Amino acid sequence: MVRKEDGQSLVEFALVLPVLLLLVVGIFDFGRVLYTHLQMELVAQEAVRLGGLGQGDEAIESYAVERFHAGDPAKLNVLVTPTAAERSSGDYVKVTLTYPETLLQPLGNASIPYTVTTSSTIRVE
Repeated sequence: MVRKEDGQSLVEFALVLPVLLLLVVGIFDFGRVLYTHLQMELVAQEAVRLGGLGQGDEAIESYAVERFHAGDPAKLNVLVTPTAAERSSGDYVKVTLTYPETLLQPLGNASIPYTVTTSSTIRVE
C-alpha cells in the first residue's frame, strides 16, 4: 500500500519556519545591540580623556551626548565620578554611560528590556 505524502514537507516547513525566523531576527538584533555597546565604549574612552585633561562635567556630558550616534542621544545617561569640584591632579576620573535597549525588538511587546552599560577610567593630568 502506497501512501501519498505530498503535503509532508510543507507541514514540516511550517513547523520549523517560526524557529528559523526567530533565530535570524535574534542574530541581527544581537548585532545591533553589540554595535551600540561598541560605540558607547568608544564614546566613553573619548569623553573620559576630556576629564583627564581637566575639563568640567558639563563638557564631558555634552561631548558624550554629541558623539553618540547608535540610538537616541536623549536616552543616554552620563555619570562622571568624582565631580569636577572633587577632582585634582593625580586622581582618577571615571565616565559611566548607560543606555536602555531592547533585545528582539521586532517582537514588539514580547521584546526583552536590556541596559547597555560601559565605563572608562583615566588619571587626571
